[in-house]
Amino acid sequence: MMEEAPVRFELVDINEILKTLPHRYPMLLIDRVIKIRTDYSGIGIKNVTFNEPPFLGHFPERPVYPGVMMIEAMAQTAGVIGIKSVEGTEKPRAVYFLTIDKCKFRKPVMPGDTIEYHMRSIGRRKAMWWFHGDAKVNGSVVAEADVGAMLTD
Repeated sequence: MMEEAPVRFELVDINEILKTLPHRYPMLLIDRVIKIRTDYSGIGIKNVTFNEPPFLGHFPERPVYPGVMMIEAMAQTAGVIGIKSVEGTEKPRAVYFLTIDKCKFRKPVMPGDTIEYHMRSIGRRKAMWWFHGDAKVNGSVVAEADVGAMLTD
């Protein structure tokens, strides 16, 4: 079994996320990021609540958290990991979502669930980053995807 990389940031709370990402309500889709490691991996946390805008229409009789929101949250988690891993970043930077590959939705996510976005870097070239992500609820994979993004000033 491989040893895990050292933790660089134990917790990035919502106040720090607001300083790091330009996203705001209703499009800020993560509550915190934990265990950002030196191998450019980390875990985003989202507590899903019924009073969120997507549940107005998705679906009124049987609320299911939209898969596209989970993919965006994966990209936001990856953005926090990337920005926090680059030295000298004090201000919000634009994070442009570039690619989605190998996307699969495995199980529905309901209000009351806590989603963990397990992200790890699978490549980097200058300002371009690629990550693999698994979204998990209670340890079970509910969605997965590879996402690419570009960090800019």
